Amino acid sequence: MKAIHKPKTRAEKRFRRHLRVRKKVEGTEERPRLVVKRSLKHIYAQIVDDRANRTILTVSDLTVGEGKKAERAAAVGKALAERAKAAGITRVVFDRAGYQYHGRVKAVADGAREGGLEF
Repeated sequence: MKAIHKPKTRAEKRFRRHLRVRKKVEGTEERPRLVVKRSLKHIYAQIVDDRANRTILTVSDLTVGEGKKAERAAAVGKALAERAKAAGITRVVFDRAGYQYHGRVKAVADGAREGGLEF
């Protein structure tokens, strides 16, 4: 018997979860969206204003220090918070982009909170 629906890949499932999160989370000028992108080796974070359709700033672990992946993720969060404060941003909404709030994604959030961002 032939399958009715094609099995979905991990990436497709994550993208669908991201769409569900994005229905509820929107970045504005007063409170932009902090988005996390995770790959197997690296982690990226950016602050986005959805109403103006522009990326305000971005940070990756390629530009931030050495160490284990979770340590680099926390450093990305701190660096993002420093740059955001310099740009006049203190409050954001966190978009986990369909990833579990766990491990490196949580480390970015904790680093951003330590750096002074409020969400």
